Order: sequence, then structure tokens, then C-alpha cells
Amino acid sequence: MRNAVAMRSAWLPAAFLWMTAAAAGVEPGDDSAALTLAAPVGAPAEFRPVSLTAEAAAGQSEQRAGSTIDEQRLSLDLHYDQRWSAALRTIVDDRLDLDPASAPPDAQAINVLKQAYVSGQWRPDWVLDAGRINARQGVAYGYNPTDLFRADAIRTVDSLDPNSLRDNRLGSVMIRGESLWDGGAITASYSPRLAGTASTAPFAADWGATNSQNRWQVALTERLGAQLSPQWLLSGAPGTDPQVGVNLTTAVGGAAVAYLEASGGRSKGAWAQALDLPGPQALRGRAAIGVTYDTIDRLSLTLEYEYDGAALGRGAWNAARRGDPRSYGIYREFVAAQQDPATLHGAFVYAAWHDVAVRHLDLSGFVRIDLVDHSRLPWLEMRYHFTRVDAALRWQNDLGGVTTDYGAAASGRTWQLVLDYYL
Repeated sequence: MRNAVAMRSAWLPAAFLWMTAAAAGVEPGDDSAALTLAAPVGAPAEFRPVSLTAEAAAGQSEQRAGSTIDEQRLSLDLHYDQRWSAALRTIVDDRLDLDPASAPPDAQAINVLKQAYVSGQWRPDWVLDAGRINARQGVAYGYNPTDLFRADAIRTVDSLDPNSLRDNRLGSVMIRGESLWDGGAITASYSPRLAGTASTAPFAADWGATNSQNRWQVALTERLGAQLSPQWLLSGAPGTDPQVGVNLTTAVGGAAVAYLEASGGRSKGAWAQALDLPGPQALRGRAAIGVTYDTIDRLSLTLEYEYDGAALGRGAWNAARRGDPRSYGIYREFVAAQQDPATLHGAFVYAAWHDVAVRHLDLSGFVRIDLVDHSRLPWLEMRYHFTRVDAALRWQNDLGGVTTDYGAAASGRTWQLVLDYYL
């Protein structure tokens, strides 16, 4: 059991009773509430300036040491979107996790200020944003090498769903301008250094996590045909040469979409960066290549190959696993914070099936596979949608030897019951 006083743990039964009562006797919602990997689809469809999602979760995690840990969490997710005029808009997204399992020891709460910015559009073809913005790039599912602002943005992990990780992270303070034209757009972002180190304080804005250095990115999108609109990116940060990136999707037949996301440039390897070692700058590439196929039975399948030229190959990875445990641990923490793969090659398989057996019952899941040491991470979720409540059961398992990519995690098999109430 995690250390917790009685008052701290008493919220969970009440939260479950409250949300279950809200669901009882309610007819399921319409099909627009179908589950997607990226969003809480049980949320009401109508636009409201202020919305709140309350999530209660409870489960167990089997530790590799042989013990079992009971886990519980209550999360409050606030979204504020106020349009003051036709040209001016304010957006705030904030998430508060009470008793999160991924928090620092003895932390009873972690707040994540995801976004807080002002957006102005005084001309139809110009947009200017300023503030903390969760600027996400990329077309791939499991790994996004063009997503410059993903590094050090995770404060707490409630779900390993890749799109949940992208949504529930800290935004970066930046100025972002966008120019639009028929068939294309160009976006320029600049994120300045505000603080040197990250903070573990529960309610810290944590500028040092997302704004510890000056970074910039320019993205150009231009339509080249009816089904082809590539996006080209150029990114920069201290310590590396500018990185070039591309995002590309195209239809394959009538039911499949193929995609490519890639970036590259001169940089040090991830091992040298993690341990702050001297090392030569070399040309290194990163890529995620995949295809998504949709069936007539509302089943979607995605296969993705992932490559990170800065990560460790088979020989270097095996040497790291057999070497100094402290250096190995520092490397693992570094790539996790950067949201980069630990090894050179990986695969990601994702499936989502809507209305399984009955309407409003969805099944989704993925498997991450390290193609260097063959460790695996399967994750499954079964979710039922009521009008304002979702009930979900999640399960995951870290499979592999104790020093492998996924087998090195302290937890093994984990399950979790989740209730989402959309206010």
C-alpha cells in the first residue's frame, strides 16, 4: 500500500459513488461520443467556455520484487476557452492530480498547467498566440520526432496512451505566429529560456522544465495535390545544429492511410547527452513510418516502425545493460524525459474497435516492441460511454528481462478501473 492518511484516501469511494450515480439510469449518448485515442469522447459536444472533467481511478500494480501496490487517484481537468471578440481569445487548460502514482514520494497532489495563452486574429490570414502553449507536431501515433516541445514536458503519468501523454503535458511559454493562404500555411514559434532547473513542487508552473533553453521552430505546409500536403519543419536549440523535419500522409487505396514523420541533423548521441560526455556531432536521423487501415466493422489497425539514430544500437545497449547501473539509470531517465526511444529500433501496433458487441462499448490497445532487446509493453482499455460518464478498465504489462527496455520498470502487471464524469 502507498503511504496515505485516512482522510487522503477517503475520497475514492465517494467519487465512485458520485459518478456511478450520475451514470445510473441514463441512456447511452449518441455516436459522436465514440472513443478515439486522442480525446475524452464522452464529453458533451456543445461548446461551453468552461468545462470540467473529474476522473476517479483505482487499481493495483504488481511489483517485480513480489509485492502489490494499491493505487488510487482523483483528477480534475479544467478547460477554459473565452472569446472576447471576433479577434481575441483566451485559452487555459489545467489538470490537478490528487495522489498520482507517478508523483514524487509523499506528494499528495501535482498540478499541470497545460496551457494559458492569448490568441489574436485581427486578419483572416494571420494568427498570433502568446503564453504557455502545448504546441504538438507530428502525424505518427507512437513516436513523434518532429515534436520539438515534448522534451521534459511530462509532470505526471496517468495513462500510457500516447495521445493522453501529448494532451496532459506542460505547454511551453512561447510566441507563435501563423500566416495562412489558400492551400498552405507557415508557422513560426519562439520559446525563450525562463529558468534553469525543473521543479517538483506540487503547484509549480515549472518554467524550468519547458523553458530551460531558447528554442525555435518554423513549419511550412503547402498542398501539392488533392491528397498530398507535406509539412516541412526547421527547429533549433542550443548545443545542436538546426534539425530538419517532415510530416507526410497519403491515402493508400480506399481504406488505408500511410504516413511518414522524420527529422534529422547533426547532434551528439543520446548516451553522451544524458551523461554530459564529450562527443562529436554527427548526422543523425529519426523517423516513424506507418499505415492505418480502417475496416467496415469500425475496427482501425495501425502498424508503425520507429527509428532513433541518436539512441543505442544492439552492441552499445547490451554494454550499457551490463555496465554501471547508475549510468544506465541516468540514460533511461534522460530518454524518458525527452520522450525518445531508448534503443535504435522499435515497433508500435495499435488497434481501436468501436461498438464492440454492443453500442457505445469500445476496445482499444497497443503493443510497444523494442526490436533490439525484444521486450514488450502491451496496453488495453475497454470503455463504455454513458451520456456524461465513461467507465473504463485498463490493463498493462511490462514484459522482458530486468535490464531490458520495458522489463526494467519496477512494476509488472497493472490494472486500473477509471470513471470519467464530464461536467
